[in-house]
Amino acid sequence: MSGRDLFCPPRRIRRGAALTLVFASVLVAGAATGALPGSDRGRQPDAARATAASSRPEEVARAAEEAMESGQSPVEAAERAVSRSGDRWGAVYSKGEYEEFEDALDGEYTGVGLWTRRERSGRIEVTRVHSGSPAADAGIRAGDRLRSVDGESVDGRPVTEVVALLRGDAEDTDAPDASAGSTVRLGVERGTRAWTLTLRRARLSTDSVTVRRLADGATVIKVAAFTRGSGDAVREAVHRAPDGDGVILDLRGNSGGLVTEAVTAASAFLDGGLVATYDVAGEQQVLHAEPGGDTERPLVALVDGGTMSAAELLTGALQDRGRAVVVGSRTFGKGSVQMPSELPDGSVAELTVGHYRTPAGRGVDGHGITPDLEAGQESLSRAETVLDGLGRQEP
Repeated sequence: MSGRDLFCPPRRIRRGAALTLVFASVLVAGAATGALPGSDRGRQPDAARATAASSRPEEVARAAEEAMESGQSPVEAAERAVSRSGDRWGAVYSKGEYEEFEDALDGEYTGVGLWTRRERSGRIEVTRVHSGSPAADAGIRAGDRLRSVDGESVDGRPVTEVVALLRGDAEDTDAPDASAGSTVRLGVERGTRAWTLTLRRARLSTDSVTVRRLADGATVIKVAAFTRGSGDAVREAVHRAPDGDGVILDLRGNSGGLVTEAVTAASAFLDGGLVATYDVAGEQQVLHAEPGGDTERPLVALVDGGTMSAAELLTGALQDRGRAVVVGSRTFGKGSVQMPSELPDGSVAELTVGHYRTPAGRGVDGHGITPDLEAGQESLSRAETVLDGLGRQEP
């Protein structure tokens, strides 16, 4: 499995009122059509793209229905319709894939334990390896290049396709973990070395929020993705942090997830107020933090180019409202809103319906968020220095 297939938008179509920001590249929806920030398509005006997206669910559903009637693949027909629409974040999932994504949002998935992203060159890079997973046991590590899956080259392919290859075929069964125990052959490259290895898929679980305390008395809250319950986990971590501790909120490599969880996480540090606005079919909506968050504890947010979507929404809110100093490198730039729509055969299309903005009105899509302090490999130590400068609370 790949990290991007791990965390996806809220996935109960029958409860489709849930807002979802599909993360890209590293995550499920990103790169579904092959366009990345910086391309001409990526620079289209937000309003124009939102308007273009508003009528697509019916068109995609009609394409799928016509394919079913003619004995063709409704998923492939829907994918072609999404591709023609120019929706660079739109994606189509089989029923089995979507059920697996549901499990992923609960912190479980079937795969080998790889998080990946597609580089601008089209190459697939491993960004993170799940501890204790088949991939970790085989010695694969972050920075390696994934060249092939079961003999099929993955260069230039949408991350959604790569994830499907890594997960195995669960389309014809109601059991999301049907691929557990099956094998997958990976072609991997590290520098000038290239090799092939065979891994056995496993049912894995992940803690999206981990907490540790540094020797100097800072609490680091690492959020890998916004799965269900992660927002409350952040609030609990802040509540349990010792008096006097500053907090480093580590969002590096966080490819997004459930927007509602990101808003809950924002509520840990804000006393109510605006988190973001978003437009759907031309109508502006607002997302507010709950009151009662810790507004006094010093806070630094760590970000990088793998910080996407809902994680960017959270970062932008904390930065615009002066609640956190943001340290690291510019974030990915995924600021569009997707909504799921069930197709006649039970597959699901997630289509862009709008774009969100930070409390100060900044658009994120295609731009990302620029940190207050640029830092690379040394970003954690720089964050500690900034936290010291912000001053410790008196116990």
